[in-house]
Amino acid sequence: MTSPFRRFHRTVSRAARRFAAVAAAAVGAALLAGSPAQAAPPLEKVEGFANPGALDMYVHRPADLPDGAPVIVALHGCTQTAQEYADHSGLVELADQEGLLLVFAEQRTANNFNRCFNWFQGGDIARGRGEVASIRNMADHAAAEFGADADRVYATGLSAGGAMTTALLAAYPDAFQAGGVMAGLPYKCATSMIDAFTCMNPGKDKSPEEWARLAASGHPSWEGPWPRVAVWHGTADYTVVERNADELRDQWTAVHGLGQTPDRTSTLEPNGTRREEYLAGDGTVAVQVNRVPGMGHGTPVRPGSGPEECGQSGQYFPDTICSGRHLLRFFGLQE
Repeated sequence: MTSPFRRFHRTVSRAARRFAAVAAAAVGAALLAGSPAQAAPPLEKVEGFANPGALDMYVHRPADLPDGAPVIVALHGCTQTAQEYADHSGLVELADQEGLLLVFAEQRTANNFNRCFNWFQGGDIARGRGEVASIRNMADHAAAEFGADADRVYATGLSAGGAMTTALLAAYPDAFQAGGVMAGLPYKCATSMIDAFTCMNPGKDKSPEEWARLAASGHPSWEGPWPRVAVWHGTADYTVVERNADELRDQWTAVHGLGQTPDRTSTLEPNGTRREEYLAGDGTVAVQVNRVPGMGHGTPVRPGSGPEECGQSGQYFPDTICSGRHLLRFFGLQE
């Protein structure tokens, strides 16, 4: 935090101070470290979907998109745009390789001044309402418009986008098969903006059973199966602290009726990311937690053209490991 900000910090109320601290951290997300070496092609804006949350919709379609392609919904972090997330996350290059349809939702400043998805507002995370309904409608519209497979829809997002990913999985377990949560938070961790800051840092501690009840409240009549969840979190994340990875694990293992002791652990190259896997009765990985050592807040990427590389580094896109490629494997979309 800079000296000028500290001077400002002393002039505002306690609640405003907490908002300013989070806003300052979020502003950095827009100040990417220069233009990416290989920016993604411009995304295609799409209209004509039911949009109660007043969001913008963009897609990336590979030139040779096959009929019945899977759909991945991607949600940016605060102050970012859909194009910035496309440029850096590595998802576009992976979609081109694997024949995937990408849907990028974008927040409007009219909804949230810092372009954060409103993951802490009840009206935006409840089934059939607000932003979460808009995003679900985007996926349906994209599948119908571009001939993709509405039965193979996945979601991923960073920070506020990661928290909104958990909202999609809880509110629409009938529509999303799996999700990837990058530096995100559990569903219904917060119910107001002020409460959101506590969830982010220092985090909230609830029992797995409490978290599971909150997740199940997203679609109370749903009896399963629940979406599978992969969590990615930096061990040096002080914006959304690593404790949230533990609480996400607790929420989604409990939803799946699993314990919180991993069935398998491993270490990933090239940077020693620690992986924990929680297996369903049929042996599939229901919940996966990836802890990236020494990484701060962001979506991990590994620039390059090698088989384990993807993305373009920048602020909040740290050069550590190609999480996008691992995510596709978790989704079952790549060997």
